Amino acid sequence: MFGRNISTDDLFLAIRTGEIIESYPDDEPCPSALMLGFIGDHAYHVVLGICDDHLRVITAYMPDDEHWIDARTRREKK
Repeated sequence: MFGRNISTDDLFLAIRTGEIIESYPDDEPCPSALMLGFIGDHAYHVVLGICDDHLRVITAYMPDDEHWIDARTRREKK
């Protein structure tokens, strides 16, 4: 997150206002989810571990054209 120039404030805003676009219920040690949030015109993806008593930020990034058609749709792997 910090190496990707995403501020803590932007990260929290993306989580608070975002939506889950993919769920990974079988992830260990906790289920996880990919969230899509917007800060202004910029889309952010945040992967969260959803544990019983807390959330864990796994990673956060801005989706790129190489892997995503748009902010919600993955490109097919070649």
